[in-house]
Amino acid sequence: MEQYSYDMRIPASRVAVLIGVEGSVKKRLEKETGARLAVDSREGEVFLTCNDALSLYSAREIVLAIGRGFNPEIAFQLLKSDYSFEQFSLNNYAKTRNHLIRIKGRIIGSKGKSRELMEEFTDCNISVFGKTVGIIGRIESVGVCRRAVESLIAGSRHSAVYKFLERQRRELKKREFLGR
Repeated sequence: MEQYSYDMRIPASRVAVLIGVEGSVKKRLEKETGARLAVDSREGEVFLTCNDALSLYSAREIVLAIGRGFNPEIAFQLLKSDYSFEQFSLNNYAKTRNHLIRIKGRIIGSKGKSRELMEEFTDCNISVFGKTVGIIGRIESVGVCRRAVESLIAGSRHSAVYKFLERQRRELKKREFLGR
């Protein structure tokens, strides 16, 4: 039987979250994906092995999501076939450290309101962690959410982004209603 493997690094600050209380998250991930995890707690190195390439991919995406700041419960949604995880670097947009802070502030908003509204409109979860933004949600919603985040980064007014999201949500509900 062929063995597939993948090794990756997550921030050391997220290793405890990946392992969980008494290894609960690690055990659940191994049970639900069939992958084996070996974690180097000091370095943040994660070694994954699995007999099934698709299961290895799912395990990898969950580990990446947890490493980018998502709660494990949210990350485990990636086991559903219609869910996806997308992350992108803010380094591509920010020229200076202050610019990065301003961009993160626009995405999160005052007391988290902007992020909360984008999550509500798209049924996605957003994590702004370090120099990255991660999005978990249904495949058709993740792209919409990313466009909203990129619009905020580009300087669009928050109200214009929310109107865009409202239109997109209405359009999606209409397509679901019509069965397309």
